This record gives sequence, structure tokens and C-alpha cells, in this order.
Amino acid sequence: VNLAQLLASLKADDRFMRHVTRWETIPPESGLFADFPASLDPRLVDVMRERGIARLYSHQAEAVRLIGEGRSVVVPTPTASGKTLCYNLPVLDRILREPQARALYLFPTKDLSQDQMLEVHDLVTALGADIRTFTFDGDTPETARRAIRSSGHIVVTNPDMLHQGILPHHTLWVKLFENLRYVVVYEVHQYRGVFGSHVANVLRRLRRIAAFYGADPQLVCCSATIANPRAHAARLVGRDVDEVARNGAPRGEKHFVFYNPPVVNAELGIRQSVVKTTRRIAERFMATGVQTIVFARSRMRVELLLTYLERAGRRVGIR
Repeated sequence: VNLAQLLASLKADDRFMRHVTRWETIPPESGLFADFPASLDPRLVDVMRERGIARLYSHQAEAVRLIGEGRSVVVPTPTASGKTLCYNLPVLDRILREPQARALYLFPTKDLSQDQMLEVHDLVTALGADIRTFTFDGDTPETARRAIRSSGHIVVTNPDMLHQGILPHHTLWVKLFENLRYVVVYEVHQYRGVFGSHVANVLRRLRRIAAFYGADPQLVCCSATIANPRAHAARLVGRDVDEVARNGAPRGEKHFVFYNPPVVNAELGIRQSVVKTTRRIAERFMATGVQTIVFARSRMRVELLLTYLERAGRRVGIR
């Protein structure tokens, strides 16, 4: 059973549809492509083509062009649209042309940092260039920290570590700050409210320290598709940014189904448990072999759902 068949069976299920308050379908879109910017190092272009990327998506090409022109940008395209290449290509291009150049990548979580490290390492290995990429966080050994401060071309960290472990000790990071060309801020939509104001002040402090050492790095921000990416990013980093607005990545058909758990006590207005309802719906997807991701509002709910779904998976032979 494929996904289309599963969705058709859900629509034909009166018991299921009775609790669906809205079913919205967004049609697919084909991708928009552009050639690699002529200014990009030919070695990078060759590596991309070896990896099966003959052309860039239009938003990737625009971001690379704007960054190459010295502009700060925000890229608010959807998940899996290739935002990583929007900043990795210009950063690596600059380091290939200017071996002393440095870049600082800020990620809100450790798993994102690790994913980024793997992506950059793959590109650097394919290039065969001496470009050193390191993660600097609370788990980094002291011996490694000294090497990172002196020889890291790309330093991957998080706002907390930047605040506590780098900026107060900037005299130990002279090599980084003197040659800092790019600061990449990932998932900028997460930096809002009180926490966002703290991160905004940390970024302003970062720019002041870089200026003290004679550097004025470009800011490259990545965001989910929010309503005001340019205004939000500009307020966060403290300078104007250009928005790469048009997403060029292809998009498959999407279905948004709003399901209300059934009422179990009309007098008290009590509905069925959200966890049990989610479990029941997820099991239908699992039983047909459709790849499924389930989110919950708390870690406890995630662990509970995981337990339920693992049991269901063993019943249908899914690991």
C-alpha cells in the first residue's frame, strides 16, 4: 500500500472523517534551477558535479551570488530545500581563495552541529584541501580547544558556548577574530522572546569584538518559512540583510489534516487522549509501511508514544 492508497482509505473511512475538521491539499511544484555562479571556484563546481549536482536551485544560486557580493542574507526556505549549500559554498570558496579566512557557525542544538560537521567534512574531503572544521562545545577536550583556537577555519558552536567560552576569552581567539569573514546563524526563527533578545546581544558583542580586531563579518541567517524573515533577522543580528525569498526546490504534494479527538464525555467536554489518538493514527501509517515521523509537545509524551509504536511495530514486523 502506498501513501496515495492510504490517504484514499482514510477519506473513505466515515469513522475517521467524522473527526476531521479540515483537510487541505497543496499541489506539487517543480524545481527552479540556475547555473553555478561564474565566480565560484572551479574545484567546488567539480565536486558538486561529482556528487550529482549539475545545477543549483535558484535560491541557492541567488544566496551564493549575494554573499559573494559581500551582502548579509537570510534564507527562509523550507526544510530539505538545500539551505546548507547556500552558505557552505561561499564559505569554502572564500577559504580556498584566502586560506587565512575564518567562519563561525552557530547552531541551536548539538545534533544540528554534528550533521553540519559531516556535511562540511564530506565536501572538504572531496576537495582535498587543508580546510579544518571543528566543533567547539562543552564536550570539547582542553587539548583540542587549543588547536581549534589556532587553526580552525570553520568553528561550529552554539550561542551559549559563544557567550561563555569564546567572547570572554577573545584574546585567546585572535586568529579567529582577525580573519572572521562569515557568521552563520542557523534556525534564526527559534531566537525570539527573552532568549532571542539575549542571543541578539551576544551577536552584537561578537560584532564589536570582531571590529576591535579589524574584521567585519557577513551574517548569513537561515530560517524556517516565517512571515517576517528579513525584519526578524535584521533585528537579531543588528544590521540590514537581504532576503532570498523565492524557494527553488521542488515540492511534492502535501496534505494537512486537522483531526479532533472524539468526545468521550459530552457533559464535561472531555475528549479522548491525544496520545492514544496519535498512537492509533500512527499505527495505521506504520502498518502500510509508510515512513512516518511523530512529534509531541513533551519528552514524556514522545517516550510514551515510542513505547506504544515499538510494540505495534513488532506486531507487524517493523523494527
